[in-house]
Amino acid sequence: MRPVIKNATANDDCMTELKIDDKGWLRTVDLVQSPNCDARPDQAPIKLIVIHAISLPPSEFGGGYIQQFFCNQLDAKAHDYFPAICDLQVSAHCLIERAGTITQFVSFLDRAWHAGASSWKGEQACNDFSIGIELEGTDEMSYTDAQYHQLNALLGCLRAHYPAIKNDAICGHSEISSGRKTDPGPSFDWARIAR
Repeated sequence: MRPVIKNATANDDCMTELKIDDKGWLRTVDLVQSPNCDARPDQAPIKLIVIHAISLPPSEFGGGYIQQFFCNQLDAKAHDYFPAICDLQVSAHCLIERAGTITQFVSFLDRAWHAGASSWKGEQACNDFSIGIELEGTDEMSYTDAQYHQLNALLGCLRAHYPAIKNDAICGHSEISSGRKTDPGPSFDWARIAR
């Protein structure tokens, strides 16, 4: 697995204010660079945030498997579920774990491979103009207070840095990939985020 640059403690609810540098990286979070990204199309403004949910193995938390998955280093022998997904090449810009730890995998200036076939307000290929945030969780289990705290901090930072992200431009994966995806699911409390 690629080395992690540790900038914040896993349970730090009073994390330093999030700031984005000129290369699209957060300054105060863990960084693990994923190879699963590429350049955004020319002149594509960042104007959408997509919230996802992920757990590996399904409904289990911790273990570092999500980080391995986003870096193409998931061991197919580690769990019966992994052979079906270990050759997929996906990523997100950020992951927020159950304890609130934020890890960034892809610069916000680059295109992470998180949305797949998708459409928002008539525009196809949402990866081109969106930021993907994964929450460690499932459609059925409540997300943690620490996750909502960190998600709100991250959303505020992103909206301040990328003014094309408007109030109605924060959505779930299910909203842009209807019929194909269900996350973050009914367990996600939209009233707890600022949008």
